[in-house]
Amino acid sequence: MRKDIELEGIIEDYLQGRLGAAEAEAFEKLRTQDPAVDHKVVAHQFFLDSLTQYGANASLKHMMDHAHEQIDVDTLVDELKPHPSYIVNLWRNNKSAVAVAASFILLTMFVVYSHFGKTQDGINDLMLMRREVAIIKNSQNKLVRKFNSTSTLPRGPVIAAKFGGTGFALTSNGYLCTSYHVVKDADSIYVQNTKGEAFKVKVAFSDPQYDIAILKIIDNNFSSLSNIQYTLKKYDTGMGEDVFTIGFPKDDPVFGEGYVSSKSGHDGDTTQYQVSIPINPGNSGGPVLDTHGNLIGVITGKEHQSDGATFAVKAKYIREALNSIPQDSLGKKVVVAKKNILQGLKRTKQINKIQDYVYMIKVYN
Repeated sequence: MRKDIELEGIIEDYLQGRLGAAEAEAFEKLRTQDPAVDHKVVAHQFFLDSLTQYGANASLKHMMDHAHEQIDVDTLVDELKPHPSYIVNLWRNNKSAVAVAASFILLTMFVVYSHFGKTQDGINDLMLMRREVAIIKNSQNKLVRKFNSTSTLPRGPVIAAKFGGTGFALTSNGYLCTSYHVVKDADSIYVQNTKGEAFKVKVAFSDPQYDIAILKIIDNNFSSLSNIQYTLKKYDTGMGEDVFTIGFPKDDPVFGEGYVSSKSGHDGDTTQYQVSIPINPGNSGGPVLDTHGNLIGVITGKEHQSDGATFAVKAKYIREALNSIPQDSLGKKVVVAKKNILQGLKRTKQINKIQDYVYMIKVYN
């Protein structure tokens, strides 16, 4: 108990900048080595921020109450309110125009609200991270240049995709996972590996509730992959554990790292993790892995206007999605990797091995 109190005191001094340079450096090293200490720091910072926000709100309320006490509301109402006869005459003379104006205002509000609700899709709270066509155009230009400089047509469509995201292999025979919102309403879908090879895919299974889609490569040019390097983690990952991702916010794969900051996601959703990995449009559908190379989830989105609150659907629901695919539609049995080849490797080697199993998703509609 005493040690916990002393640790809380050190954390308080660290966050308030009262530690010396050597002490701060030693404490930061301890945070890196001990996830439990790092979690206590994050929780204490949240507590301090909450206190600060509460104090600001209380101060503002006090100021507003004080200002209200200085106003003689009854006197102002008597001085400024219109005489009843004026309102009656105004209504009698202009009731038709007022009725038309009111109807127009109500209609306008209804249209704006409907449009806002359809287009925003909850963006004030959760931003889904698929790429728009403007960002995909660079990839299109590369394909056109490649076509003009060679005598053979590159695999995949030459027209620009409308949306994009990230996907990753689940099996060696062409089953991939991505976010459902990336491929929603698609007419056709292609995936492109880090070698620039594009393959046509179909949606084998989708689960809008968990924002998961399972894709199947149906391209004759596709050859089976070597054994999948990572495994789907069966159990939840603890707070403070280091994690990383690889995705396609641009035409080349991008690495991002952070840690699990909460075992629940957006609005307390227990099917998701909250991780501290900054992401951008195009990261949706990307894998999240722990330091041992276990796949713990798939990126779905982030808190609006916040780079430190990314959400990932837990691996458990990827496994459930695979098990939900009708057996008669599989063709071949879906075999998920049971051996983790990445465990014990340095991060750079893990990344080099994983890149061959992560794909850019290109959606056409």
